[in-house]
Amino acid sequence: MATPQTPYDAVLHAARDVTKLDCALDAEMLGAALLGSVYAIADEDRSTAVREFVGGFLAATSRRRTAAATTIRNVFATLVPDAEGAATVKQGATAPSWSGQLGKVRLTGSYAYGDVYGDQTSYLATFAYDDGEAGGPEHAVVALVDHNIGITKDVFVGGPAERILGQVREMCANDELTWFREEEPRRLRREVDRYLAVTDELGDLPAEGSLATDRALVGARLALLPASVLTAVPDEPEPLSSEQRSALVRAFLDSPEAARFGLSDVPEADLPSLHFCLSLVLDHSASFPDADPMRWSPAVAGLFLLDWVHRRAVLDMDDAAMLPRAVRAWAAYAARRRGLPESAVPQTDQAIEEMVPEFARLYSTGERRSPATAAVAQLMADGVDPDDPDALDAWIEANRQRLGEEPA
Repeated sequence: MATPQTPYDAVLHAARDVTKLDCALDAEMLGAALLGSVYAIADEDRSTAVREFVGGFLAATSRRRTAAATTIRNVFATLVPDAEGAATVKQGATAPSWSGQLGKVRLTGSYAYGDVYGDQTSYLATFAYDDGEAGGPEHAVVALVDHNIGITKDVFVGGPAERILGQVREMCANDELTWFREEEPRRLRREVDRYLAVTDELGDLPAEGSLATDRALVGARLALLPASVLTAVPDEPEPLSSEQRSALVRAFLDSPEAARFGLSDVPEADLPSLHFCLSLVLDHSASFPDADPMRWSPAVAGLFLLDWVHRRAVLDMDDAAMLPRAVRAWAAYAARRRGLPESAVPQTDQAIEEMVPEFARLYSTGERRSPATAAVAQLMADGVDPDDPDALDAWIEANRQRLGEEPA
């Protein structure tokens, strides 16, 4: 065969054996994998890129009459029904016997499971074809939501559904740090959809998993679930007020966890560092898409101590000495407030303790400081009071070249 001249020709070539597949599910998975290449290379708004590609493909192949061409057109129209021209696509005269089952599935179960810390939630829905022989086996759709980075990190379609569901149940039953529940289909769709919308806008996709290859099929299955009742788009959650932050800090300092780590009665000279460190803990919690000052885990602690705090804050030696202890106490306090299993507390505490050497190294090298943070650190090292406008202006003028600015 000659080298394909257009992307549409390349897709037709890749789908040349689609009619030889055994069932509709195999065809839908092939179609999703082909569209995954479009999704993966799009710079932004990946969902729109796939929809526009399908519309262009349907227009460009409207006169193709081979069984493979008419079949893959039908597959694409089923996976992306809102693409231009999808509604007018018909089965070809030589369509495989399973063509009538494309997309003809019903929901058979919906579930959610995740870790008790709240780092990740996986949503699992199972589907069966109206005609299981022609359509294919009951299968599972799984979407992994990462609450720390605020995206749907991976999606997966596979079967048989009973085996996958059984493996998940067994995993959660044998691990007290995980949970499992039946999930309301409307909520499942809402949660996965809203995080997928963020994923679709990423410049770079997560490197591992089947996100690109299964995205179109997952989207088609989610669209079959009941949609959320239309409401006004909620505003961004209001940040904690200064009064609320102060109340949280007071409650923490009165807690047994603060006492255990020697924070309930620190020397007066250490109070500024303690309160500064606690303000950083609250600031970091507020930076997450689902802000919750009580959601702390080994992963959250790592993001804070080994990345965020170095990019966003300038610590002196007293602050650096205080911060790991404050985080250990706060994480223990938060775990009790949330009612986490007892084993969750020592796991986080041990993880934080193991991070301390790397935290200290990053503090001493300053290698993860942002340019702005590095400038403030240098200003303070030079003994300049940031609250003195004249001294600050003089320092900036003397350091314009180092700061990368042109003289006025």
